[in-house]
Amino acid sequence: MARLSAITPSGHAHVGNYLGAVRRWAREGSPGDLYLVSDLHAMTTPYHPQKLRARAREMLAVLVASGISPDQVFVQSDLVRELGALTWLLECTCAYGEAARMTQFKEKTQGDGKAAVRVGLFTYPVLMAADILLQGASEVPVGDDQAQHVELARALARRFNGTYGEVFTVPTAVTPPVAARIRDLVDPNAKMAKSAGDAPGVVFVLDEPDLVRRKVKRAITDSLDRLEYRPDDQPGLANLLEIQAACTGKAPREVAAAYSSYGTLKEAVAEALIEELRPVRARTLELLADPVELDQIRASGAVMARERGAHRLESALRLAGVG
Repeated sequence: MARLSAITPSGHAHVGNYLGAVRRWAREGSPGDLYLVSDLHAMTTPYHPQKLRARAREMLAVLVASGISPDQVFVQSDLVRELGALTWLLECTCAYGEAARMTQFKEKTQGDGKAAVRVGLFTYPVLMAADILLQGASEVPVGDDQAQHVELARALARRFNGTYGEVFTVPTAVTPPVAARIRDLVDPNAKMAKSAGDAPGVVFVLDEPDLVRRKVKRAITDSLDRLEYRPDDQPGLANLLEIQAACTGKAPREVAAAYSSYGTLKEAVAEALIEELRPVRARTLELLADPVELDQIRASGAVMARERGAHRLESALRLAGVG
């Protein structure tokens, strides 16, 4: 039973990505699982080509540096020909109404900005289906915001199989284990975001230790001076407690009982984050400084993913009458 997980390099990897997903992939993944740097998905909104290329490499390095086996990772655009062919088959299997119902597209086409929305935003759920179906993934761990896309992949797999012949595994969306949900340090009502640039509330995996300390020190708390875990009433404080809990393996309420002031908690959170990220940051920088090794990992991953999906693509093209 293979799982496919993906991360989009729409910005630099931050601690929310690492503590909430990447670290879990490294610790709990099975040998047959695959991890995808979905750089094609980052093209649905305006982007800078050189930055996209650099961030895809950086994200690949972060995955490997976090402990994911190099033979389980690949970059989506390295299969652009295979995915392009399969996406077209699936677009010709997908009904307009199915694509138009996707929540993210509907939300971003409201109001006066509709004319500026790229067609890729409308079709990228079909590309996501191609990612899943090409690799024969049986399970796709996703949050609530992506579950609808996996349902589309299921519908397209069934329809193609029923119309042309059995080719694709029908995937299942699975809810990943509850993990850290890290919020922005300056705006605890919002999640940390890769696209936030150099925002002061986002701690990036490659931030230097002194910068991590400064960001944590400036984290928004409150004036209640009550060191308790109350997410609804004290979201900023709760965010710090959850970060410390994720780094130490303790419950947030247990963490709260161990400190007497917001200041001492912030100092502890900063040091815990620095130590948690230290080996990942060091290995990532090492990989980025050695393009030969990273290129070899990337090339091997592309061959693996291409070979894994080749027979499905060939069968799908043949059965659809174009192969």
